Amino acid sequence: MRATERVRAAYARIDAVDRPELWISLRGLEDVLAEAEGLDPSLPLAGVVCAVKDNIDVAGLPTTAGAPSFAYRPTADATAVARLRAAGAIVIGKTNLDQFATGLVGTRSPYGAVGNAWDRTRIAGGSSSGSAVAVALGIVDLALGTDTAGSGRVPAALNGIVGVKPTRGLVPITGVVPACYTLDCVTTFARDLALARTAAEVMAGPDHADPLSRTGVPLPPAPARPRIAVPTAPHLDGLAAGWQEAFAAAVARFAELGAEIVEVDITPLLDAAALLYEGAFVAERYAAVGSHLEKHRDLIGTDLDAVVASIILGARAKTAADWAADTARLAALGAAGREALGDYDALLTPTTTWHPTLDEVAADPIGANARMGRFTNFANLLDFAAIAVPAGFVGGLPFGVMLSGPAFSDQALAGLADRFANRTLDIFVAGAHLTGQPLNSQLVLAGGSLVGEVRTAAQYRLHALDTVPPKPGLVRVPDGDDGASIVGELWRLPAAGFGTFVAAIPAPMVIGQVSLEEGRSVSGFLVEPAALGTAHDITAFGGWRAYLASLR
Repeated sequence: MRATERVRAAYARIDAVDRPELWISLRGLEDVLAEAEGLDPSLPLAGVVCAVKDNIDVAGLPTTAGAPSFAYRPTADATAVARLRAAGAIVIGKTNLDQFATGLVGTRSPYGAVGNAWDRTRIAGGSSSGSAVAVALGIVDLALGTDTAGSGRVPAALNGIVGVKPTRGLVPITGVVPACYTLDCVTTFARDLALARTAAEVMAGPDHADPLSRTGVPLPPAPARPRIAVPTAPHLDGLAAGWQEAFAAAVARFAELGAEIVEVDITPLLDAAALLYEGAFVAERYAAVGSHLEKHRDLIGTDLDAVVASIILGARAKTAADWAADTARLAALGAAGREALGDYDALLTPTTTWHPTLDEVAADPIGANARMGRFTNFANLLDFAAIAVPAGFVGGLPFGVMLSGPAFSDQALAGLADRFANRTLDIFVAGAHLTGQPLNSQLVLAGGSLVGEVRTAAQYRLHALDTVPPKPGLVRVPDGDDGASIVGELWRLPAAGFGTFVAAIPAPMVIGQVSLEEGRSVSGFLVEPAALGTAHDITAFGGWRAYLASLR
């Protein structure tokens, strides 16, 4: 797909999904099309449509960090954004977030609470909520988030996409509004692990303007039989209904792939995680934006989120002695954690512990949020890299797992994640699931990506069914009968998404093998013959779109 076509599709998708709470600012379509027209197609991210969390600078768009009173207009892109654009990515807008990147729920914003991509009554996860949902809904291919406590991973898990949190400092934070300056990371969201990792690598590298940026020697890839640590059973207590079983299935999947699985006591890591908000390190949040909150106390409850303000202003009470004591305690916990994991190639955990509704978070904003970060909060404190990947569905909602490892294990973790997550299946669609048709969003939400337009072998007939919404029925005719080649689209789905998608298909539609003009067979939509009694044969039109055009 040409870059301009992909841009038009993104803006059409914005209109189709009608989720204004995802965006704080959007570029004009004509401006973005002009940029896309001039792209060098040989660039590694040429034509990739991207969204950026609104605590990261994009030249020409305001940076608000989720607070209108804080807004400023940067004259230059953040280093991470500039590197993406130089590689061919096209930024279309800035996304909503938990204000000042303080939260793991995605509801703490005067621009509106961001609902989940699969169920708008549930949270999207935060703080990078808008970015994750924009990817999950297929509006953009790639989005940037930030991660201090888990904001680049929790929203990925809750929306069924990939979240990559690089080793701290690999991606410069120049042009990023700090949450906790020494802990913050720029992260990537995508539905495809390879794209998320490519973007992270494009952004990586030292920046003289960021004294915390660094390089390191990548750790070697995991062996063919990796050793993977998993939490002991007590540390999995309190997971949402069905999540322990889903995690057990993910563990079994890694074992099937050849991994040695060992239960490990991760108490030191979980104790370190508690220090992120309960300890003195929260004072970094006050150092970052406390003066703004002090100056605008009259706006708390309107422009400034009351929960965020209580967390940040409360951090002012932390003393230098508290900081010294917590730093010493963190060092001890880090040493114990590294010893516990020293012989393992990665730690595998659920990404988060539950998926609350918006109402549940509103009823207990602090407590609900605290449950989200059990397995994520320690990573940046202890200098870990992490990747969150989809691991199926529970009760019709995404479930995700996370691989974590020491600094500079990014590539090794990606290799393990690829073994687990990168199973895909192709499906042929010919009607209501085509791009722009009423049921296309079901493919998108299941993680589908359009491969392109294809045709069946000349062995099929197409019928207009009496269904809501209208859809065609494709049937294969016996050899020698009067069949034809039918145009449709080929979509690629992750295995977990494919299973969920197929399970939701109503009668009389069925999934069977469809022979393509190119000679191979793929899964595709067919119809039960019993449904053809009153159906109108529309084979002569050659495809569903041509038939619909004839009706107009």
